[in-house]
Amino acid sequence: MTAPRIAIIEDDPVHRAIADALLRRAGFEVAVFGTTIDFRRHLGAGGVDLVLVDWELPDESGLEFLMSLRKAGNIDLPVIFLTGREDERHVVEAFGAGADDYIIKPARPAELVARVRNALRRSGAQRDAEELDFAPFKFRPRDQILFMDGEEVKLTPREFDLVLYFFQRMGRIISREALLSQVWNVGPNVATRTVDTYVSRIRKRLGLSGESGWRIEGIYQNGYRLTRTS
Repeated sequence: MTAPRIAIIEDDPVHRAIADALLRRAGFEVAVFGTTIDFRRHLGAGGVDLVLVDWELPDESGLEFLMSLRKAGNIDLPVIFLTGREDERHVVEAFGAGADDYIIKPARPAELVARVRNALRRSGAQRDAEELDFAPFKFRPRDQILFMDGEEVKLTPREFDLVLYFFQRMGRIISREALLSQVWNVGPNVATRTVDTYVSRIRKRLGLSGESGWRIEGIYQNGYRLTRTS
């Protein structure tokens, strides 16, 4: 099983290094960024399982980042503030914008890891279910079986993983690089036409151009997003 991937967006190198070391020791895969611009350029929301973000950043505030993330449709990605701002007003603002948790610096090591695990557990509860129902589709992840309107659809393991990845992250923009990393388990140096070819194939086979009530849309220079059409 692949370790959950955590993104840390923190401009202070000391705090960034501390959080990085703590989470790596706890068994997580970690990517660190000094700005939200760097995060979006190198990774994007589709390539991580959780984001730890500071409030005060050089390019935009953590709150602005969170609001733009949710506005773009990334509603299921857990986001935890790790910040020195302890005023109740800021805590309320963060939760109002869609934060999953709020941790005051300096974070106690065991508490930080526990809160990250808890947020991941909440977000992954549906993903770990024996059956996932997205009418007219029903997934059985453990058996890699997909039903459409009650009829089994024969897919290759890679096609199944790709379709499931989209449905588990519906509404989120997913980059080609993230798909290569998470579905193919390869680096971004592989030709992205591989992703495009597979996406085109599952669109046709499963009616994911809107006919089934779901659409995989291309997002210019950003990748793809699965949305409901009915």
